[in-house]
Amino acid sequence: MDSATLLARITDYASRPNPYPLYAELREAGPVVPQADGSYLIGTYHHIAALLHDPRMSADPRTRGEATHKPPFLRLDDPEHHRLRTLAMRPFGPPHSPGRVDGMRGEIDRITRELLEPFEAGRQIDIVDDFAYPLPVTVICRLLGVPHEDEPLFRAWSDAIVAAADVRPGEDTAEPDKAGDQARMEMGGYLLNLAEQRRGKPGDDMLSAFANEPDPALRLTDEELAETAVLLLIAGHETTVNLITNGALTLLRHPEQLDRLRREPELLPRAVEELLRYEPPVHMRERIPHADIDIAGTLVPAGASVVLVLASGNRDPMRFRDPDRFDAARPDNQHLGFGSGIHACYGGPLARVEAYAALGALLPRLGSARLVEDPPPYRQNAMLRGPRHLPIHL
Repeated sequence: MDSATLLARITDYASRPNPYPLYAELREAGPVVPQADGSYLIGTYHHIAALLHDPRMSADPRTRGEATHKPPFLRLDDPEHHRLRTLAMRPFGPPHSPGRVDGMRGEIDRITRELLEPFEAGRQIDIVDDFAYPLPVTVICRLLGVPHEDEPLFRAWSDAIVAAADVRPGEDTAEPDKAGDQARMEMGGYLLNLAEQRRGKPGDDMLSAFANEPDPALRLTDEELAETAVLLLIAGHETTVNLITNGALTLLRHPEQLDRLRREPELLPRAVEELLRYEPPVHMRERIPHADIDIAGTLVPAGASVVLVLASGNRDPMRFRDPDRFDAARPDNQHLGFGSGIHACYGGPLARVEAYAALGALLPRLGSARLVEDPPPYRQNAMLRGPRHLPIHL
């Protein structure tokens, strides 16, 4: 096969159930693989890790003159990225709010138990719609202070924004880009309005904290607040849905590992790290060189799209022993499941807590469950890869 078509083949929906043979082909083709659409693919662990830490690589689409509006901090470079991420972190984590995620554990366990109550023997349920989606959505709504009854509204907005962010080589992206921009604007307006309602009347949620920051030097502008809240709401559930769903599917496909976890539940934190390596929720990230750059002997021009295939790096035999084997007790697991460098996943600690609660509660029920179809139907998105439905029979 022509290595210049690899990105097109990886993003083809037919590859969604199992892109891993293509990732192996990518690693074989070299550290840097130029594509027919002008982009460059990187699939080896050590090169991906190095580029995620390389200040010559930009996350900002404006680097090549694409976007006109300022993107959220996920797509900004330092120092602006550092400023906004730090301000967004103040009401979320250490050092200013060290108990925020930890304080959610009891509530996450309660939501998990409530969602699992209807899971009775003899029933068919959909892990996505009945469990893996509502759990993180309920949690992020509670954290941000978004009314849960508005979930159908922001689900449609999230779908449009995530679709616009996907990697689609050779396709005309004008329509999804326009729909994504419109959804981002509407969702940002909705969240900004909620924050305005909390000014002077704060609750214990993050929108209240943003809206009532007493220090003018630490206050987000309205535009920054809207963009940050949109990012947190989407990132706060989209990836966790995939982590939980991919986790349940992997355990059902590996009954011996599932049995081991049921016998040794103390291995669950290690198992979650292995799931982040073996079936990560995010498969690729784009970076753009500020200037011409030599990557492993290939000259990559300024402004080119460099696609870092994180999920390929996670299966690189040069870094992981027996990488295509799921090992719930794998040691030395420095995976790329949450990225690395300055853009390492902001919500990683919360995603881990949710995955421990969700998979820990599912373990007793999965032992006698069976998949209704394998592979299940997948989401369209190649970057945020996971099943759209996961029907199982209890």
